[in-house]
Amino acid sequence: METAQSRQQVAPGAFTSLARFVLCGGGVGLASSFAVAALASRMPWGLANALVTVISTLLATELHARFTFGAGGRATWSQHAQSAGSATAAYAVTCGAMLVLQRLVEAPGAVLEQAVYLSASALAGIGRFAVLRLVVFARNHSQVAATAGPARPVHATVTRAATPAGSAVLCRAA
Repeated sequence: METAQSRQQVAPGAFTSLARFVLCGGGVGLASSFAVAALASRMPWGLANALVTVISTLLATELHARFTFGAGGRATWSQHAQSAGSATAAYAVTCGAMLVLQRLVEAPGAVLEQAVYLSASALAGIGRFAVLRLVVFARNHSQVAATAGPARPVHATVTRAATPAGSAVLCRAA
């Protein structure tokens, strides 16, 4: 039977988490950029970006819970909601960048649009990483530790006993 301690996973370090975040979040972000471009040919860009942002946020939050931050399982509804908040900010950054591009360049090409979108996504991703690591998934690690019970000091009694072969030290945990 598995105990709470054996299920508890150690949180990866900042560098490992960042590398995993870039791999998972970057992969989802790259796929999202192509999905937004494809959908934008059929609907307004802002609507396409909103739809893709919702789907990619759900997917990325699951990946981050299971892999990036070592939460050890599926993301909770609370984590999805908190992640959605950071994704909303990322959505605003990408929309803002594209609006600025539209104001500065009359007819930007697909390559320039992708470069601006991915650059804005990368910038937003830095902030999202910090929020996810320090807020959203940090609580999960403390909750797992709390379910294992509060840390209690172990009291031990040390007794010296005389034996025929000499003295022995007996320890007993209280």
